[in-house]
Amino acid sequence: MASSLMSVYKSLPISFSHGKGAWLHDNAGDSYLDALTGIAVCGLGHAHPKVTATITAQAQKLLHTSNSFHIENQLRLADCLTQLSGMDNAFFINSGAEANETALKLCRLWGREKNISLPHVIVTERGFHGRSLATLSASGSREIQAGFEPLVQGFIRVPFNDVAAIQTVLQSRNDVVAIMVEPIQGNGGIRIPAEDYLVQLRKLCDAHDCLLILDEIQTGIGRTGKWFAYQHTPILPDILTSAKALGNGIPIGACLARGRAAELFQPGHHGSTFGGNPFASAVALTVLETIRDENLLPHIAKMGQLLQHRLNETVGKHPKVKAIRGKGLMLGIELSEPCSTLPAIGLKEKLLFNVTAENVIRLLPPYIINADEVEQIVTRLQKVIEEF
Repeated sequence: MASSLMSVYKSLPISFSHGKGAWLHDNAGDSYLDALTGIAVCGLGHAHPKVTATITAQAQKLLHTSNSFHIENQLRLADCLTQLSGMDNAFFINSGAEANETALKLCRLWGREKNISLPHVIVTERGFHGRSLATLSASGSREIQAGFEPLVQGFIRVPFNDVAAIQTVLQSRNDVVAIMVEPIQGNGGIRIPAEDYLVQLRKLCDAHDCLLILDEIQTGIGRTGKWFAYQHTPILPDILTSAKALGNGIPIGACLARGRAAELFQPGHHGSTFGGNPFASAVALTVLETIRDENLLPHIAKMGQLLQHRLNETVGKHPKVKAIRGKGLMLGIELSEPCSTLPAIGLKEKLLFNVTAENVIRLLPPYIINADEVEQIVTRLQKVIEEF
């Protein structure tokens, strides 16, 4: 059937009418266990009572004013995020791509301060930073770049988890101003680097006067069992980007900065019509407060360990399963062949997930998931893989 929508998405043939917790429901009355959460967005699950209460209350008071005026909710959110992250200040936008665009604009300013006419940023193969022109240029995927040339200049690509490659670049050039990586590659296949990877990148940035940018759009706001994935290490980035789970479905993104990076923007350098408006900021504050008040971080770590353990005991024995990896409630199951048809098979088992990097099943369950629901994910996924 013809549609008035632009042909951008290959959507599955299902639509949901409502959700509750870890479950989504369609108009036919069928219930689906959501192990994708809108691609790492609805960390608190669907229709969380505290989020719903904030949405209702704030919508009755004020949605938007613009950043021409003081926004109390935005200031409170900035204070909360900087305290949780160890960063100094924050700029609010509407998405992860916009957060990463903000980070890249900071890099350009840093380069100008160093009298570099064309500042370069080291990025990684198979990295994903967004679909705007600058962020798709920074990403390591020809699939999302094809057809949109000429790409934005100023990016040097190296293999992920290869400190030596970065060191070689830094020793051979004097126009590098930053290193930009995901602590765990999400779209790249749930790829986890060596434990000291971020520590080594921090040392290289300090030695070569570069900014360390961590894209925590997918890993941040609790997904790995810490507020941010870099908090599994002793380091701090110079720039940190966040979105997805920050609003639990309400669009909001944040670019946080520290030290010298926090002083680069001046009035007129950047802006956002909707970013950090009273409504989105109120919801994001509630998300952070709920994760804290309900002590969800250790629960995420516990459920993630349980899920990975049970997957290893069950689907891990399947001959087509090459590896199971993850941290917290961010897990990938790598198969020996492309498996893009699996999400459609998952619908038959009433289980929602997706496939990334062509052959990696990506699981991103909600933070509020319980042990019984973890077991259901394992049981249903086992049937899906056996049918494949």
